[in-house]
Amino acid sequence: MTATFYWLGVSFAIISGCVNNYGTVLQKKVVNELSDDSKFMRSLVKKPLWILGLILGMGVGSCFFLIAQIFIGPALIPGLMASGLIVLAIGSVKIVGEKLQILEITGITLMILATFLLGISELAINIAETNLLELGFILRIAIFTALLVGFSLVLQVCQKRIEKYRGIFLAILSGFMFSLSNFWVGPMMGVIAQVLNGTANIGEIILFIISVFILILTNMIGITTIQQAFREGQASNLIPIQQVPIQLTPITVYFLIFLLNPPTIFSTIYLIIGIILVLISSFLLGKRSAQIEEIK
Repeated sequence: MTATFYWLGVSFAIISGCVNNYGTVLQKKVVNELSDDSKFMRSLVKKPLWILGLILGMGVGSCFFLIAQIFIGPALIPGLMASGLIVLAIGSVKIVGEKLQILEITGITLMILATFLLGISELAINIAETNLLELGFILRIAIFTALLVGFSLVLQVCQKRIEKYRGIFLAILSGFMFSLSNFWVGPMMGVIAQVLNGTANIGEIILFIISVFILILTNMIGITTIQQAFREGQASNLIPIQQVPIQLTPITVYFLIFLLNPPTIFSTIYLIIGIILVLISSFLLGKRSAQIEEIK
């Protein structure tokens, strides 16, 4: 992978996170203005700003995300996309009419530093050069998927039996689902060209079908469970908790699934420090994320 392609992938991941969150800000701004409207949904779809936010978040942001997957793979993208929390934090100020506090400014600063460290780590995964049908690789992704599903099932049981921590369990469960989603986009993008142009073999077709199924299912469960979590606790606490598995699983993906070696001695250090800073920043910016999320 050339340096140009690598930095294009990094840029697309950052842009995806920022565009996605900016789309959310635009939608929530319109929702906030129409909160007392008796014909809410009908009025909502007539607002060009809301439609623009939907297109940016669901369309443009997703396109940049998929392109980033092609260039740098699934290891760095969750951390780089978290830079969009900066846009969300600043955008929420405009909606709720408050000023950024010192902790939130610190969070933005740490997020910028985290994005820089993740960028220079160079821990990209070249999906195009990966033999996705190699038996060892298939076995590793099967174990990885089974473990995350197993942990999720345990969390599902815990949230039913331990009411005190139900919100936390649901938030982590949601994070596991999005972790699976972030990973399985890679295999899907690795075989989609062959499937679409009719040159895919049976193994690639099966892998594509499995990827699409997992992506749909995990996103549905992830969205549903985080909304359920918000009923049990403060969104400002639960949103950062959700980010913990999302940010930590890429390390496993890089080293244990793709069995890659870091390009430099400092790459792993940059990655670990970057992820830690992303998590700290997420907690510091959690209040603003929650304010946006709670606007219905």
